[in-house]
Amino acid sequence: MALSKLPKLPTIRELVQLYNLRARQQLSQNFIMDKNITDKLVSLAGLEMDNALCVEVGPGPGLLTRSILDHGARNVVGVEKDERFMPTLHQLQEASNGRFRVILGDMLKIDHRQIVSAGSKPAAETAATTGLAEFEYVHLLGNLPFNVATPLLIQWLQLLSTRQGIFSTGRSVSMTLMFQKEVASRIIASASESPRGRLSIISQSVCDAFRLYSVPASSFVPRPKVDATVVQLRPLEKPLLRSSLSTLEHLTRFTFMKRRKMLARIFKDWDPATLQLLEECEIDPTLRPQDVSTEKFCVLAGIIEQRGIKLP
Repeated sequence: MALSKLPKLPTIRELVQLYNLRARQQLSQNFIMDKNITDKLVSLAGLEMDNALCVEVGPGPGLLTRSILDHGARNVVGVEKDERFMPTLHQLQEASNGRFRVILGDMLKIDHRQIVSAGSKPAAETAATTGLAEFEYVHLLGNLPFNVATPLLIQWLQLLSTRQGIFSTGRSVSMTLMFQKEVASRIIASASESPRGRLSIISQSVCDAFRLYSVPASSFVPRPKVDATVVQLRPLEKPLLRSSLSTLEHLTRFTFMKRRKMLARIFKDWDPATLQLLEECEIDPTLRPQDVSTEKFCVLAGIIEQRGIKLP
């Protein structure tokens, strides 16, 4: 069935002026006004739209939402924390012919069953029996507020690693997200690269993470101090994770707090008896944390969890 196109709508710039929607610094808000940028984001993401649930985090005035709908999405749910954007998003909801629904809520706290229910009204029978409707694809998208981007990503990786929340419903999952350039560099950094940190290992333990494209600071209103980068994360066919993600996160936080020290010194300061763990995992004790592969970190976290070893 052919999808009806969105009717002609006021531009985002016109809506921002009409509703006096000024970006709030305390919410790390920055608007994109050029639809070419959001169209490119959705196009490069290569998202399958049939039988897909698209969840947009923080749609704001709705520019990225329009691009998602224009690329053929049938089920789009926007979760917006700032109630000032509700009039513009409700206007878009009415114009979408049932393809877009908006929820006023905090993505860090929301019950994901509410998201799936909003995106799948026709699948109410399935949701009633399982608690969640079934989709073949689940796509998470968003220009993330800089101040909560890392907590959001870690929460989603936690849920993804155990196939909970929105990630329990799709056989194929993707996350296409815009971060500050520095955060994006940490997510995708390989072993021994300078941006390498705990976010690199946590992300790469369950996902293949790669850069889609960069968005210059000049593309945003107000203009931020740094450029942004769009990163896509797709679950690994065979995840490297061998423990709970919480254990891996705890281990990486502990080791990267002393990132300039060799692992031998870090573990000796913790407990000299733990040095044998490095040997068991075939990790060179003279390496620094950023030089260790994600796979080795996952093996180490697995042993620590299996043996009930308490990290500092």
